[in-house]
Amino acid sequence: MVRGGGAIAWWRGAVIYQVYPRSFADSNGDGIGDLPGLIGRLDHIASLGVDAIWVCPFYPSPQRDFGYDVADHCAVDPAFGSLADADRLIEAAHARGLRVLLDLVGGHTSDHHPWFEASRRSRSAPTADWYVWADPAPDGTPPNNWLSVFGGSAWAWEPRRRQYYLHHFLASQPTLNLHNEAVVEALLGIARFWLERGADGFRIDAVDFLAHDPALRSNPPLPPAGGVPAKLFGLQQHLHDMMHPAAFALLRRLRALLDAYPGAVALGEVSSQEGAFERIAAYTEGDAHLHMAYTLRPLRNGFDHPTVAALLQDAIATCARGWPCLSFSNHDVERAASRWAPGGVADPRFTRLALGLLLSLPGSVCLYQGEELGLPDAVLREEEIRDPFGMTYWPEFKGRDGSRTPMPWRPDAPHAGFTTGTPWLPVPEAHRAMAAAAQEADPHSTLHFCRHLLALRRAEPALRRGEAVPLALRAPLLGFVRREAARSLTVLCNLSPETVPLPPTLHGLAPLAGAVEGSALPPFGFAILAPVSQAAAAWPVPEGALTG
Repeated sequence: MVRGGGAIAWWRGAVIYQVYPRSFADSNGDGIGDLPGLIGRLDHIASLGVDAIWVCPFYPSPQRDFGYDVADHCAVDPAFGSLADADRLIEAAHARGLRVLLDLVGGHTSDHHPWFEASRRSRSAPTADWYVWADPAPDGTPPNNWLSVFGGSAWAWEPRRRQYYLHHFLASQPTLNLHNEAVVEALLGIARFWLERGADGFRIDAVDFLAHDPALRSNPPLPPAGGVPAKLFGLQQHLHDMMHPAAFALLRRLRALLDAYPGAVALGEVSSQEGAFERIAAYTEGDAHLHMAYTLRPLRNGFDHPTVAALLQDAIATCARGWPCLSFSNHDVERAASRWAPGGVADPRFTRLALGLLLSLPGSVCLYQGEELGLPDAVLREEEIRDPFGMTYWPEFKGRDGSRTPMPWRPDAPHAGFTTGTPWLPVPEAHRAMAAAAQEADPHSTLHFCRHLLALRRAEPALRRGEAVPLALRAPLLGFVRREAARSLTVLCNLSPETVPLPPTLHGLAPLAGAVEGSALPPFGFAILAPVSQAAAAWPVPEGALTG
């Protein structure tokens, strides 16, 4: 069992590899990735040099939101395998030095969950108050103006109770009442169940939605900057339906439980609402709540110099109080290789720049499956979309399926080696040439570049836990120093498609990763530099690993 971690907490500066099991590896040919398939590909993950895996939900579910509508938190959906397979996964990961974080979806359940099925039938059921119920307004409309992230009212009518129930997401995802002590105890029991089976902690889903205003006050409006947006959720100031301070009490209870299992951690997902990094700092400050947290806030913005500089400052400020976990791609957003690509066209040089920056910023990191291959987002047709979010907002927003297509393993195999059957989402033809096996054979590949960066990060305390100090450089150059004790490393990024000369103060440093051409950074160049005297002995560079 990989527990504990000595005097320095293992998670500070760790790199966590996110697995979306439905799309990772299919072992039985039904077109859906599963736990045995993941076990069979653990060597690939371990070879990267990451510290842990975060496995997205594999629990029984109607799959209306593809696992985030949980019907039983303490079992495995037959589509993914069995409870024995989950045990084998944890054991096999630990044998490879990988810790395992599971997804804890604590703010809501599926409407198929036994708790909700009883709650909706009767106001006198044992779980009657386990969800957020409210009487209608006098005219029969919902009790307030709260909106669902997925569109429309956040309230759904239940005729058997003659009441509305709250759902922040799909109507089939009723919100749990975490102001109820019995619900909190039930969730702690779920966490304990998986910790006893060897899990090393949890990614906590949608932390900002865990608690709401008990008085159910309506949100004030937020006038749009332009016309009416497709997503009406943006027309409110979310003062009462989310981000309620009662969430801290719940997180304290969870932290106390985790502290009884040495080395176990909580990674929180913070929403992209304004002030996201300030909330990360509040959630992770001290030793009472979350260990670390990430937000999709930076992913909603561009990749221009002011935005990236602001991200660096946010990461530095958050580290001064708490601990951020940075993420550029995941299962909820378009992949960074496409989202930030110049002109919307994926460019391997830019992809490696983004990867290098992600793995050099202060804090911990979540690396999404396929990011090590530089995968761009898939372009799907409307009839191929499975994501309910995408179905609702098409074509204004094409959903999340573009980042959820199957992992490509072999360029010469049907469906790039993901399955022998028909995959639940198509494997893009463009991904075939970027398959893991093809990149293994190419010393200039993004995969080898990523491995080199991860090895450097593991070997250099300055990159893993050191402080970060911004350099005063003119755009399009962005740079900062990571330092720990007497060791200082300089990180440089060229955010433009042109070669940019380095200032004289940076001449004479030797590259540990990335490429410096003479005294300049090439287009979309990235480099980690060290004084020549410190660099030569420490880091022989594999041929092709730097320049690609």
